[in-house]
Amino acid sequence: MSECHFGLFGLKPAFELDLTELASRYRELARAMHPDRFADADAREQRLAIERSANLNDAYQVLKSPAQRALYLLRLEGHELPLEATVKDPEFLMQQMLLREELEELDQLDAVAAFKQRLKQAQTQQEGQFAACWQVPEQREEAERLVRRLQFLDKLAKEVRQLEERLDD
Repeated sequence: MSECHFGLFGLKPAFELDLTELASRYRELARAMHPDRFADADAREQRLAIERSANLNDAYQVLKSPAQRALYLLRLEGHELPLEATVKDPEFLMQQMLLREELEELDQLDAVAAFKQRLKQAQTQQEGQFAACWQVPEQREEAERLVRRLQFLDKLAKEVRQLEERLDD
């Protein structure tokens, strides 16, 4: 198994990370591991450099995203979430439907900005709740529920960015 994503960056597994520090460490490591630095090495070393660089990129993408980082932390703890798990949370399902409907109606950049701000507040709230419970064994089910919520909000945020780009053209 490859090294833990956190270990690659010299970090202990934690949900709350300093993203500026993470980005700085990523840039340092990316420079040091870049395959071009191994252009004169033998084929094996070149292949390993490409693999190390790819692993570093994957690890960075996971750790910089709160939703992906939360899922990864649960996996490190030995809890695999089913890909197609349904959210057993009728209130959140209703909220999802309403948010999607609202997003479909948006046609002005200022309205999208207000929606995006509310979405960011919801993400921050869910992230705080996850940070408080992910390491508590008795709250594992709650942590998994929050990961699913974070994944939904993350996907919705991507859709908001796409809408912004369309409206900005």
